[in-house]
Amino acid sequence: MKWYHPKMAASVWTRCVTAAVKVKCFSPSLSARRWLLSAAYTDTKLWEARERDPQNLAVLANTMDRTYDRNLPVSSLTVSRFVDNISSREEVDQAEYYLYKFRHSPNCWYLRDWTIHSWIRQCLKYGAREKALHTLKNKVQYGIFPDDFTFNLLIDSYIKDGDFKSSCSVVEEVMLQEAFDLPSTQILSLYALGSYLATRPQLTVAEERGLGASLLLCGLKQDNTVGLSAQLLGNALLGKVEMLKGIHAVFKRMPLFWGRGYLGRALAVMEKAASCDVKLSKDTLDYMNDLLQELSSTSDSDSGEESGGEEDKKENTVNKDEDDQAEQAKLPEYASRFKELSSQLESQGKVDSASFQALVTALAQQNLVAVEKPDLEQYKSRVQAWESEKKQLIQREKEMREKAEQEKQERLAAKAAAQQA
Repeated sequence: MKWYHPKMAASVWTRCVTAAVKVKCFSPSLSARRWLLSAAYTDTKLWEARERDPQNLAVLANTMDRTYDRNLPVSSLTVSRFVDNISSREEVDQAEYYLYKFRHSPNCWYLRDWTIHSWIRQCLKYGAREKALHTLKNKVQYGIFPDDFTFNLLIDSYIKDGDFKSSCSVVEEVMLQEAFDLPSTQILSLYALGSYLATRPQLTVAEERGLGASLLLCGLKQDNTVGLSAQLLGNALLGKVEMLKGIHAVFKRMPLFWGRGYLGRALAVMEKAASCDVKLSKDTLDYMNDLLQELSSTSDSDSGEESGGEEDKKENTVNKDEDDQAEQAKLPEYASRFKELSSQLESQGKVDSASFQALVTALAQQNLVAVEKPDLEQYKSRVQAWESEKKQLIQREKEMREKAEQEKQERLAAKAAAQQA
């Protein structure tokens, strides 16, 4: 069983996600392509033009295995060479194993940024995107913490195939790393989130929390109707989790404010819209209205249904304390204040009739091309810096090997001299 109230799930999303059909009319070019980044952004020429370091993967694997068997550390350069020289889907699986081994070795902190980028690119190149997502979601076990450009490539890849749920899984990892710094990442993330909600998904508590946090933190980066609407929707989702499961179920393993009152913060977003030149989308306001109505009519026993998922079963063990119950008692006050603010926004002309998804699509069309240029310039500089650092590592490795060989010869000479004496 799912961790959501069936009646609530059916009605809460009805108005918020009716944009699925409208978007096709609003943006035929984007809905036809279903991906956003330009060919120049996703082009591999710059990456493939790096100086090659051909290696035999069987030899590298054997070297790493023997090194680990002797309880000695494998160098980050060796792992980098293995990942860079992947040439088949099978070798992606082998590389995953050695990434795991390296993460659990004394050198775990030295996995290079370019190795992470190369790993994601190799997964995309050889049809192993699920491996990229798996290692990303299990980043503690594999050490995969991508930069924002790499995140963008993976998000866009899923959007291209219309897999908005997986693209949102990547966005959630961006949120957990608090990596919404690039405007391009913000736009891609909001587009993925809006597109996924337009599919009318039935969400577990964990999914509502992840989507809510992603919408909220990404929305805070956009000072416009899309950003404010995302904040409203994010606070509403988190507020629902708070009301049903308590505040500890909200901020557990999340980079969120450890304070009660997420529904109150959603109302604060409405107050902000009423006092500035930014509007809120009508469907997000409708969602908030439906959510408040459903929460008001949902008893504690209804919200405590068992779930079939293991993670959700753990969520179900969270008990609400007195402060959580006091927050829940504010529902009538929140509902009343929402009606007042809705009327105020309507009278001020601050309600945008366009759907949230349509607004996000318009934002992508208007701004994404412009924000790609600085990303590409930064990426070019980053690749050059990576290559410079790699050459230094290779030189250092060469010097250490020469020194080790020299010391070996000296020991052999000393041993031979001792035997003659």
